[in-house]
Amino acid sequence: MKLSLDGISKKVGAAPWLYEMSLAPQPGAVTVLLGATQAGKTSLMRIMAGLDVPSTGRVTVDGQDVTGTPVRERNVAMVYQQFINYPSMTVYDNIASPLKLGGQPQADIDRRVRELAAKLHIDVFLDRLPAALSGGQQQRVALARALAKNAPLMLLDEPLVNLDYKLREELREELSAFFASGNATVIYATTEPAEALLLGGYTAVMDQGELLQYGPTAEVFHRPKSLRVARAFSDPPMNLIPGELQGIAVRLQGGPLMPLSVPHHASRALTIGVRASALRVHERDGDVALPGTVELAEISGSDTFVHVHTAVGELVAQLTGVHDFELGSALTLYLSPAQAYAFDAAGDLLVAPHVPHRSHGAR
Repeated sequence: MKLSLDGISKKVGAAPWLYEMSLAPQPGAVTVLLGATQAGKTSLMRIMAGLDVPSTGRVTVDGQDVTGTPVRERNVAMVYQQFINYPSMTVYDNIASPLKLGGQPQADIDRRVRELAAKLHIDVFLDRLPAALSGGQQQRVALARALAKNAPLMLLDEPLVNLDYKLREELREELSAFFASGNATVIYATTEPAEALLLGGYTAVMDQGELLQYGPTAEVFHRPKSLRVARAFSDPPMNLIPGELQGIAVRLQGGPLMPLSVPHHASRALTIGVRASALRVHERDGDVALPGTVELAEISGSDTFVHVHTAVGELVAQLTGVHDFELGSALTLYLSPAQAYAFDAAGDLLVAPHVPHRSHGAR
């Protein structure tokens, strides 16, 4: 299915919910809508589904204008953050409902329902009513029903947000494999950059009702076209350091001179961006030293996030493994200039770290 949004916008009263944008998600692939709460992801998905009509522009499917076509006349599957199940039906019948409407043979229905229930860890609940399940379990029932429909367009609005961390991690991998094995065009909304990276495919970064950038996920992550995109696609947030261009180097505000080749037309005032994972505590040749003191050290999973007060500002380093740092102790962070981003005074990207090219597939 080829879905295309041409010059669409959405206003509610005088308030703009979506600014004018055009987007043509890659057919048969996963497109992640990435952005903070109220970025406009749900509003955009509702227009894609036919639940809402855009204030301007049009929606086409395979070249046919479907802007005014209601959702009941489209072959779309959608899962919301707030799960929706049929309360009087068992879990089995909830999942089976789109298959029965499609006239599938009972043997195929039974096989598909049990297969999806097992993948989503709800196979032991097939005879129960949704009210007897936890919120997370009910969300998995809604997800299974949407997957069972096997629609050419699947819209998933933060479908894992109500699940516990461990199950969320497992299901991300399951969904990624599920999407890769099918032909559906999948639109998946999330606030989490890590989820976008895991799902791969393509990513559309949104902020306050604007579409900021769309492209292959790895490309958008490694080459954010602006500071706004870099902020949205970094967790923890990208470290931002004011700087001034001085010849073939940048003077970090309050800190050292860092060699960096910047286009000649660039403004003197720059912002240097450094991902937390690019900062180290062991020096390598050519590194810039950023001495400071430890303000906080947090262990999350297999990583340690250390917050350091330096002359160039507060920096966060993401270190692999579990590390023990004493609060208030001296700690020098090291940065390779080759891993630094540079943005001009308007926030547009000037320099990005070189990343070896890898071909990307549709997934």
